[in-house]
Amino acid sequence: MTLGGLRLPAPALFDVVVPTAGRASLAALLDRLDGAGCQRLIVVDDRPAGPPLRVPAGAEVLRSGGRGPAAARNVGWRAASARWIAFLDDDVVPPDDWGERLRADLEAACTRVAASQGQVRVPLPRDRAPTDWERNVAALQDARWITADLAVRRAALAAVGGFDERFPRAYREDADLALRLLDAGWELARGAREVAHPVAPAGRWVSVRKQAGNVDDALMAALHGRGWRERAGAPRGRLRAHAATTAAGVGAVAAAALRRPAAAAPLAGAWALATAELAWRRIAPGPRTRGEVATMLATSAVIPPAATFHHLRGRARARALVRDALLAPRPARRPQAILLDRDGTLVVDVPFNGDPERVAPVAGARRALDRLRAAGVPTAVVTNQSGIARGLLTPDEVAAVNARIERLLGPVGPWLVCPHGPEDGCGCRKPRPGLVLEAAALLGVAPERCALIGDIGADVQAARAAGARAVLVPNERTRAAEVAAAPETAPTLEDAVELLLGAA
Repeated sequence: MTLGGLRLPAPALFDVVVPTAGRASLAALLDRLDGAGCQRLIVVDDRPAGPPLRVPAGAEVLRSGGRGPAAARNVGWRAASARWIAFLDDDVVPPDDWGERLRADLEAACTRVAASQGQVRVPLPRDRAPTDWERNVAALQDARWITADLAVRRAALAAVGGFDERFPRAYREDADLALRLLDAGWELARGAREVAHPVAPAGRWVSVRKQAGNVDDALMAALHGRGWRERAGAPRGRLRAHAATTAAGVGAVAAAALRRPAAAAPLAGAWALATAELAWRRIAPGPRTRGEVATMLATSAVIPPAATFHHLRGRARARALVRDALLAPRPARRPQAILLDRDGTLVVDVPFNGDPERVAPVAGARRALDRLRAAGVPTAVVTNQSGIARGLLTPDEVAAVNARIERLLGPVGPWLVCPHGPEDGCGCRKPRPGLVLEAAALLGVAPERCALIGDIGADVQAARAAGARAVLVPNERTRAAEVAAAPETAPTLEDAVELLLGAA
């Protein structure tokens, strides 16, 4: 990539973020990460309070206030600076070569890949059949997208706003992120690296407590539609059967209270049969010890009403959350830097122009730039110049046109030029976010605190892919569909600048 003759040092490949509630397993994980090759190791303490965590030298500790793992991961990646953020749960055990294998996975990912999922292996006992809880944990091995070991591009996280903090548990926040990345046009990949996920001890009623996840399933349905399970690779579960079992049990109790034994008896029988079927489904795989059988019998009677209750509670909560999100105003922040497209935005578009004498600024361009300079807002230009790849322009001719623009309009900051063609598959050509990310790094501003003003949809898409704000200034070249899809528009460059500077 050509950056006005300036070559920037490449940012580090990956940082590691570990959210934790203070599990004892954290210390072993951090010891394994020593020498993993990450630029920064960030531990996010998600306890509401407590003494400072003890971590090895070189690890950073941030606090997220006990708001849940989604919020903790957001705190971590927003503090990180590498191109990729590798999220690990605090109860996994990576092998000694995990860092090397992660690097190989990330270097093999093309520019369209937003996330790389590691393989999760759950060690099970060899001398007996696994318990119901152990089988539950072992299902993580088949999960499509889980944050036990998930590396995500920082630009992709910024583009979709990170993890949705409306998911308060370590459940479904990863599937939600994956679906939003796919909806934004990214691809997801599976890496060759792996981590071990030992089965932690759990109490007798853990399967009942896990039914709280039905709250998050209801939110997934509200956000992503009824087909979310197929898209996320999530099994359908037994909610309908649980609801029917609960209805039979409630009906039997009600009929008995009303002294209607003819109705109560078949309903009670249906409840007992359904409960026995659930219990046997869980008992049959083993190990069938006395304690395991007793636990399965007791919890199988409680799981259906618990699942039904949490589902109904989740549907009510989801409706309220989605309604509030749609109605709540979203005040825009004034950007710390403004990036500008060149052709069609700063100057009249002359296709493949290599002649400085043909440069003509758009109306009001000088006033708009003077307004930015007076406000002390740094600027940069991000422009595709595929004429270089096509052999229609030379880099020197592009530089001469850029110099002419600055003589007419004054300094506009660094020039970031993509010389590639559409078929080259580079990461810098808009609508890819490379130019925007490099400009933000050069100006020392986080991408999400930048805004990009452009005249076509590729400008908007590049900004959004990098997490930056986008304002479209349409002209005769802009398609109606691009105008309709733009998050913000302005009739002129001056109006776009005033829109951005006037933001609270």
